Amino acid sequence: MRFTGWIRTLPGGRIACVSVSRSADSAFRSRVRAMTQLNDCFNCQDFARVARRRLPGSLYHYIEGAADDELTARANVQAFERYQLVPRQLRDIRAVDMRRRVFGCDLEWPVFMAPTGMSRLFHPDGEQAVAREAARMGAGYMLSTMATSSLEEVADGSVGPKIFQLYLLNDDGLNRAIIDRCKAAGYDAICLTVDCVVAGNRERDLRFGLTVPPQLNRRNILSFVQKPLWGMRYLAHGGITLPNVPTPNGSKSLGTLTSYFAQKMEQNITWARVEQLQQYWGKPFIIKGLQSVADARDAVVAGVSGIIVSNHGGRQLDGSPAVLDLIADIVDAVDDQLEVVLDGGIRRGNHVVKALALGARACLIGRPYLYALSAYGQPGVARMLELMRRETERTLALIGVPHIDDLDRSALTHLESRPVYLSASVPTGALRSGAYS
Repeated sequence: MRFTGWIRTLPGGRIACVSVSRSADSAFRSRVRAMTQLNDCFNCQDFARVARRRLPGSLYHYIEGAADDELTARANVQAFERYQLVPRQLRDIRAVDMRRRVFGCDLEWPVFMAPTGMSRLFHPDGEQAVAREAARMGAGYMLSTMATSSLEEVADGSVGPKIFQLYLLNDDGLNRAIIDRCKAAGYDAICLTVDCVVAGNRERDLRFGLTVPPQLNRRNILSFVQKPLWGMRYLAHGGITLPNVPTPNGSKSLGTLTSYFAQKMEQNITWARVEQLQQYWGKPFIIKGLQSVADARDAVVAGVSGIIVSNHGGRQLDGSPAVLDLIADIVDAVDDQLEVVLDGGIRRGNHVVKALALGARACLIGRPYLYALSAYGQPGVARMLELMRRETERTLALIGVPHIDDLDRSALTHLESRPVYLSASVPTGALRSGAYS
């Protein structure tokens, strides 16, 4: 199967015209439809295509979607294309060492699973499966306040490093109660998310009729009817709840919990509150959601252990910069006074290497493991993480860096702009599906 048409590009790499043979496009679409075996998935986009076929539309687009025009979400991924790796040769790469200590956690692969809410909505294996596979790969796991597994269940079911992601509530008693549970369960650190004081405008959720808990409406009924396997599995496991959210009057109703939690979200997060919380916690304390050099310097003054440079996967403020473009300046500004981790746009192991070369201590991945979980449950997460870890290790070997601490910016070159080059063997169906975007 080969591409037999032609493509014209405009400045900046935009595609102006496409002509493709129907046979090539049809063959590509047939291959995608037939790809149902786990071993047929070789990258993040493969898992995403399977997830799209298996999830009701509103749930798939909840994972995939972002705020407003989704410019920032796309920029997060595309930013990695502007950096190219410069290999060094004649190096001893018989053993590649990726070990690193980050946020008080000993990692064999400097990656954390990002905190993502309601994972059991996509597959009943949920958060516990992701935490187990992260531990098996030597990565860390961050559990969301909005998780569908309790922080105690995740702690008991996984031996790897674990960090709890906290949303600040407007009731300090509730905040301390959650922190006390984290202390008792043995979490390594707490990560306070600060970029969600107001919810982003996620138009896909509105367009595709997302509700929590899932309810049929005119926008989503067809997509749910077309996915009976998801519905049977969801009902067989009793639906979902939010066991880490403080409950009003002991209620376990998901609708009640989400409404109550939204009312309790603190919109006045100050550095004074941060200092109080980290003092009460007494272990590594991290701020997630900073994007400016000024805020990073304030974090140094506040004495936090580290920051996660993040735009929430583009799900909050659309039009903010790609995270990768912010990392170098922030790393230089804090001058090793705290640890800086990148969250946003990671889709490949070589993306991890590029982020680390710019100075990030580690990276977070979110959507990739949600695609894999949605598609195949725990076995899917296992394969996706194995692929990405091998890519990271292989990339380090290919650029001649046997130890991750030897990686620096000399391994990169930056391209402000470049044309798009497409192999003659790339089917245009892949362009339409987003597989090469």
